[in-house]
Amino acid sequence: MRKILLSFLLALILSGCMMGPDYRRPTIETPASWRFEEKETTEIGNAAWWEQFNDPVLNGLIQTALKENKDVMIATARVEQFVGLYGISRAALFPQAGAGANAGRIRVTDNGATPLTTATINPADNYFATLYASWEIDLWGKLRRAKEASRADLLSQEEGRKGVILILVTSVASAYVNLRDLDKQIEIAKRTVQSRKESYDLFQLRFRGGVISELELSQVKSNYEQALATIPFLEKTIAQQENALSVLLGRNPGPIPRGKGIDDLVLPAVPAGLPSELLAKRPDIRQAEQTLIAANARIGVARSLYFPTISLTGTYGFASADLSTLFQGPSRAWSWNVPVNVPIFTAGAIAGQVEAAEAIQRQALIQYQQSIQTAFREVEDALIDQRRSREELDIQTRHVESLQTYARFARLRFENGYTSYIEVLDAERSLFDAELARAQTAGVLFQSLVNLYKAMGGGWVIEADRRIASDQDKKDTNNLNRETGATH
Repeated sequence: MRKILLSFLLALILSGCMMGPDYRRPTIETPASWRFEEKETTEIGNAAWWEQFNDPVLNGLIQTALKENKDVMIATARVEQFVGLYGISRAALFPQAGAGANAGRIRVTDNGATPLTTATINPADNYFATLYASWEIDLWGKLRRAKEASRADLLSQEEGRKGVILILVTSVASAYVNLRDLDKQIEIAKRTVQSRKESYDLFQLRFRGGVISELELSQVKSNYEQALATIPFLEKTIAQQENALSVLLGRNPGPIPRGKGIDDLVLPAVPAGLPSELLAKRPDIRQAEQTLIAANARIGVARSLYFPTISLTGTYGFASADLSTLFQGPSRAWSWNVPVNVPIFTAGAIAGQVEAAEAIQRQALIQYQQSIQTAFREVEDALIDQRRSREELDIQTRHVESLQTYARFARLRFENGYTSYIEVLDAERSLFDAELARAQTAGVLFQSLVNLYKAMGGGWVIEADRRIASDQDKKDTNNLNRETGATH
């Protein structure tokens, strides 16, 4: 009889169906190429692109951030949490077994409603030792769908962690470039202030000698003060940028070491890639798809609630009033059951769960489609940004060179008495503004290329992740060596 029952249950398990739709990747309309595609592109999306800046200090800062950034640590812990949750959902597919033992004494009241014998009234010892097991038969795929959803949740969190790494690396690179850009601007400001201070001192001597009027002296002083006023603002902005970068490094706010100046940094190459490749390159898109897969699987979990739940439960053990006879044959006890629970009337509760699961799946689908469209836009924006920034930088470089010539000849004309100092003031102010603008545009160009690598995604995220794991292995090895040394 047992063999027939087990064979029947095995046949039910093997023929069990899966409720809910199987996942199929939605059809996505992708453009054949980028609207602002660059001709000179390089297939370097899988390498550590930040090393192209050729600045060892920047490389060190990114390495420090990968090891110490708190957001990466939080994301890693979150992945470990979902590893545990996946283990819980997977375990539900297998039989659960346990053991128990009990020893005690009991006395039943002799004032009860039912007449009792002397034997039952007197205190009695009881000893138990049992093994028990239970197993829910997954006929309708509820547990398998739950496992599928849990696995997708885990993969979603892993992609989310990679997304944190992507944002971290690009944020550190952007912050460092911005810092070096600000350093360049304050260098220009201090140089201009020093030059105008010398002119102001000279004009003060001329004013005391009666060579120039107070009006001319005021004009020179105004020019000097205008350049001087930019320094406190730049110093404040630099300090704030250093603090922001320090937090990215996992440190308290403080100064940041410097490497090469922004004029000496090497522009990274434009990475190659097609729009369709974004589906596999971007962690946020992959995360959105895993969220969709999980939501799709949970429709099956909800629909399976309409059907009976069948379980196997059993116990085997020993019970005796005397410990010395506990494991003898007559003390043996066992039982097995096949409880079946069938929902008959739930007042729409199951229908509500199915409807909610389907609505969540539709939301996840729309969010997946939206993440792809957002990715296309970000890549297009970065491509056009870097192209136009290059053009703007070339124009501003020529503009600065023209104004340098203008300022030099304006001063010569003034010193030879051909023009007033107003022409010199105008030339120097224009040159100062143009030099600051050019420095800012150089920073924007670097930022646009950083944003392009961020928007394109790529294997470089895996490379950055590998460096985290490598550093952790080294740390674990060092700790082991210290413990071993302490032991010996």
